[in-house]
Amino acid sequence: MSPPVDSMEEIAPYAVGDFTSPAIFSCSPRSGGNSDNAAEFFREGVRLAGGRGQLFYLRDYAVHSCLGCMRCEQDPRGECFLTARDQSSPLFQALLAAPMLFIAAPIYFYHLPSQFKAWIDRSQSYYLRWERGDPLLKNLPPRPAVVNLVAGRRQGERLFEGTLLTLKYFLATFNFTIQEHHAFRGIDASEDLRMHPQAGEELIAAGREAWANLVKQNSA
Repeated sequence: MSPPVDSMEEIAPYAVGDFTSPAIFSCSPRSGGNSDNAAEFFREGVRLAGGRGQLFYLRDYAVHSCLGCMRCEQDPRGECFLTARDQSSPLFQALLAAPMLFIAAPIYFYHLPSQFKAWIDRSQSYYLRWERGDPLLKNLPPRPAVVNLVAGRRQGERLFEGTLLTLKYFLATFNFTIQEHHAFRGIDASEDLRMHPQAGEELIAAGREAWANLVKQNSA
């Protein structure tokens, strides 16, 4: 199954005030690969269920690595000084605003690609604010996250374990809980996920179900 063709009508930027759309992140450095396809499959499921999602390609954003300087701990607003120097702000704004989250990423050496890990490390300032009881973070509603991971390696009992733990605690700062995850082994070449006999259907179904649950929750 091939992913759907991108359509601008399906994109609802938070910048124009639509906070009903899921944030969908493709976190691979490779364009047109398996993480992009996974994100498109999930977004298609959301669309088929009557919603629309905002898709972010992490590689399109320049994110400086955390310096471990702890300046954010001393800043009166708890902010990282690097935020004014890179493009991480829209990514964090999505985590603050989105009602639902989907993350697609490959596994590199049993963990996440370097840019994704850099973004996670940069959330340290938000974590410190959360620890101090910042109302912006403490008042975020509980929200669901769906994760899709792919690995070229076919073996390894704990192949996805470290990544899922990292994502669990990264997302907890923003009150997201991983409600389900999908993991595919032996997925390496850029067309592998599209050729997988079940991946497309599984991810489209996940998108449909996630949006239907969100609508049900909002109407309760």
